[in-house]
Amino acid sequence: MSDDPYLPHRKAPTWVHWFVNYAGLAVFLITLVAMKLSHHSDDESAIAASWTIVGASVLALGVGLIWERRVAPMPLVTAVLGLIFGGLTVFFHDARFIKIKPTILYCAFGLFLITGHLRGKNPLKAMMGDAFHLPEPVVRTLTLRYALFFFAIAAANEAVWRTQSTVVWAFFKFPGVVVLIFLFAMSQAPLMMKHMPDDDAEEAKPPADAP
Repeated sequence: MSDDPYLPHRKAPTWVHWFVNYAGLAVFLITLVAMKLSHHSDDESAIAASWTIVGASVLALGVGLIWERRVAPMPLVTAVLGLIFGGLTVFFHDARFIKIKPTILYCAFGLFLITGHLRGKNPLKAMMGDAFHLPEPVVRTLTLRYALFFFAIAAANEAVWRTQSTVVWAFFKFPGVVVLIFLFAMSQAPLMMKHMPDDDAEEAKPPADAP
């Protein structure tokens, strides 16, 4: 999508980001659990739920395009992989495709960070939309930490889907991984706050009357 000056992208409301990132995962989990409660097998449940991933991927791209007049890189990658692996699951009636999709996605994120780091770029801005102007050594440290974290949850996904039921894996996928990402991000906040420029630090402070 070109950066047309006559069609500038606009900041989407918070609910749009939540919808784009998590609505498909929530519907996938609900569909999977409903199928299991109806006494379907793990594979049958995962295949039926994969239809929601395919639909949610298209819908997420459409919502992002309508609100921001552009397609952000990370939702695009996630949606494309959702379409590919969800489609393969439905076409071949094989739940393994949708289960390895997170592994490939998280490895892709890790490789993206490592490659960008080696090229002297700042891939965290593209991945996280980070607006803070941190010193280069801190950016390098965060980049390597996030890369290792994504490789770790990719390995965890492989371990879970190969040893646990489809429903357990689905709960690990959502909300499990979302919680892990949030906790990891919070663990990096002290480093970011310590090296944040004064202007950004002031903007990041909560108001005096905040609880």
